[in-house]
Amino acid sequence: MMQKNRKIELWVGSFVLAGICAILVMIFQVADVKNLGSSDTYTLKAEFDNIGGLKVRSPVKVGGVVVGRVTNIGLNSDSMVPVVTVAINATYDKFPDTSSLKILTSGLIGEQYLSLTPGFIFDDEKMLQDGDYVEDTKSALVLEDLIGQFLYSVGGDSQKEGDKND
Repeated sequence: MMQKNRKIELWVGSFVLAGICAILVMIFQVADVKNLGSSDTYTLKAEFDNIGGLKVRSPVKVGGVVVGRVTNIGLNSDSMVPVVTVAINATYDKFPDTSSLKILTSGLIGEQYLSLTPGFIFDDEKMLQDGDYVEDTKSALVLEDLIGQFLYSVGGDSQKEGDKND
């Protein structure tokens, strides 16, 4: 009898360990953890008027493919605008100087990420290198600002109609 209980406990314990391992694998998949070590990267910086909900470790994507991550978000002490520093994987080193960065949102209320759009390559065009600034940027669309603009425009239209009737 004692031997049978021991066998059942061993099976239950192995299923619990397998369940914990499966949960850990799912967590790493959802968190998009590819490699725990540091790979070769180069840094780029960009200034935005408004970064919205962008966070450190947010992905940098080109056409949906993750090519880097946001490493630092700070404030330029001279111009008082947010400065975002990104680390781009060194295998993606062919982005021209005319490339642009914009802050987008995954889905309607999903996480925010940076979209890197490669620019045109001309004969004399430089490639972005470590420490370069991306000049062409588009800030995040803030939902509250859009709602405020919509309400303001609707309120303005109804008041104009009221003025016509007088």
